[in-house]
Amino acid sequence: MSLSDEDGYDLWLRYRKTDDAARLTQYRDAIKRAVVLGASATAEIIRRELARALPVMLDRAVPILDQPDNDALIVGTVDELKTIGVSIPQNDSRNLGDDGFIITSNLQSSISDLRIIIAANSASATLTGAFHFLRLLQTHQDIRALDISSRPRIRRRILAHWDNLDGSIERGYAGRSLWNWDELPKTIDPRYHDYARAGASIGINGTCLNNVNADSKSLTTEYLEKAAALADAFRPYGIRVYLSLPFAAPIRLGGLRTNDPRDPAVAAWWQRKVDEIYRLIPDFGGFQVKVNSEGQPGPHDYGATHADGANTLADALAPHGGIVLWRAFVYDTNVDADRAKCAYKEFVPLDGKFARNVFVQVKNGPIDFQPREPFHPLFGALKQTPLALELQITQEYLGQSTHLVYLGGMWKEVLDSDTMEIASSQSFDSAAQSAAPLKTRRAMTRVAQVVDGSLYDHADSCVIGVANTGTDRNWCGHHFAQANWYAFGRLAWDCDLSADAIADEWIRLTWSNDARVVGAIKTMMLGSWEACINYMTPLGLHHLMREQHHYGPDPGFNAAPRPDWNNVYFHRADARGLGFDRTRTGSDAVSEYHSPLREQFDNITTCPEKFLLWFHRVPWDYRLRSGRTFWEELQHRYNAGVAFVEEMRDIWQSLQPRIDPARHAHVSARLEQQLENAREWRAVCLDYFGKCVRS
Repeated sequence: MSLSDEDGYDLWLRYRKTDDAARLTQYRDAIKRAVVLGASATAEIIRRELARALPVMLDRAVPILDQPDNDALIVGTVDELKTIGVSIPQNDSRNLGDDGFIITSNLQSSISDLRIIIAANSASATLTGAFHFLRLLQTHQDIRALDISSRPRIRRRILAHWDNLDGSIERGYAGRSLWNWDELPKTIDPRYHDYARAGASIGINGTCLNNVNADSKSLTTEYLEKAAALADAFRPYGIRVYLSLPFAAPIRLGGLRTNDPRDPAVAAWWQRKVDEIYRLIPDFGGFQVKVNSEGQPGPHDYGATHADGANTLADALAPHGGIVLWRAFVYDTNVDADRAKCAYKEFVPLDGKFARNVFVQVKNGPIDFQPREPFHPLFGALKQTPLALELQITQEYLGQSTHLVYLGGMWKEVLDSDTMEIASSQSFDSAAQSAAPLKTRRAMTRVAQVVDGSLYDHADSCVIGVANTGTDRNWCGHHFAQANWYAFGRLAWDCDLSADAIADEWIRLTWSNDARVVGAIKTMMLGSWEACINYMTPLGLHHLMREQHHYGPDPGFNAAPRPDWNNVYFHRADARGLGFDRTRTGSDAVSEYHSPLREQFDNITTCPEKFLLWFHRVPWDYRLRSGRTFWEELQHRYNAGVAFVEEMRDIWQSLQPRIDPARHAHVSARLEQQLENAREWRAVCLDYFGKCVRS
């Protein structure tokens, strides 16, 4: 079998001839022509996409029409369909909201009489529905009896770009920024449309263009006009633009003497700036804000609260329908000596004091995008304030664009975590009790229910992913890093999807529908996250990476200007043991979780071993459930992580005849680098901790 080289630019929108003979026959019989209703820019995008995809997948010409035809695939809004006599039941259309879509296929006397309809209430949702239908064809699904009604669980699904105005990307590992600010607004790179096309295909509807550590120039008229040009390019794809703002802009740009959000002159300045933005970008989404964190100025500099700062901005945005995404990534250890507790202590007293259009934006865990963290205790603690979940697609702490680490499982673990917000009588006082059936448990209160707004009855909802895109031809640096961009979009749309199902889908779209390829790659992907944890930070270890760039191991680092920037602060290894004591007799971080979860975490015998060192200081000779001592188990985990990378390398090598040479060679080289780095992690960490054991 001879395969042509591919460069990965097409991502999961990689249309190829259907190589399943039965499915090809079915598709050819069912799709003789397509009709796309409407004259909008979005309708034209749908026409182009169908014209691009269908002739290739069906291996024959497929006319794309703009007039009704009884024997065709028909795509249009509910209102447009009415004009040609096609009626969508009112309840169905109402349930779709602005973003949902319907795909139905009505089989008549034979497959050749099949009528397929893709409908939505808005043109952008119709585009998402069209992409979903093409995905069915790409993955060889049966289309004879489709009855799909799909609506996103989370309203705002945003990619956040930590891109700087000079073209660099903070925590970017795939080249430079996609946004060429020097050429904007006059030059619109075709790649902007390809970026928006990829986002729309997985339901992403927002993009925050600039770094959370924002440059004041981003709010100047010059740069707002550049942002407006991008907004114009993205709008037909249903994607709205957001901006990270510099809190100090009133002084730096406005010439004021203060940035105090309570000052009427500051509020007036923000109102004028917001009005200017909406004149240029009528559908502007809002601001993402990082303050009083890692040297950034903020309301605390003036004795004001986070709510004071957020609400001043919210008041300016509210008349236009904009929102504030106020990041909870704050860790002033003057608030608490345990960095993991700081955000909770700062934000819980402010619950109910934020304006209605403010989200508190919370990372998945309480430290900082580590390979594994327990879910952030703010999920389940703030009830009157909607929370936006912040995930990191770019692998800052997980091998960056060198390591193959599929993050679908990480995000599902967080989304599926039970906050136990409504206490039950179930106790976790002993291992025996923790293993008993939870007969008295109430319905789960998952993090996903906090994020989608359903648990506390919030009308708006938001999830944000820190993007991993750049100017590399394959977009993400590593061909497999594309899977995390894809998984973020799919989970943002439907957080009940499984990591397995998303991986299966992405593999078929990106690599092959060959069952041998799908099975082999899925084995690699589904085991890769746990392997990364094992060779980096097993059993609840965290923050062992090298300073600044965060790549590679350095457990002994202890030269930072403040204690909580040192790795030894987090693991506290010595001759007696290892781990951060966050029990009630330690920092008491466990008490930020609801009962009975706090009791489970607090008890070393019931604490999940994946979080053991996060919550407990463990003696080296403590015996784990495996029967091994803690030190033996730590060695076992590091060895298991390296062994799985070796297995991934061997699996990938076995696929060489079934993968195009260029992409196979690229991934092979990355896997060799990953294996070398995994072995380094094992050697450095076991050597360091071993000296503690032997001391």
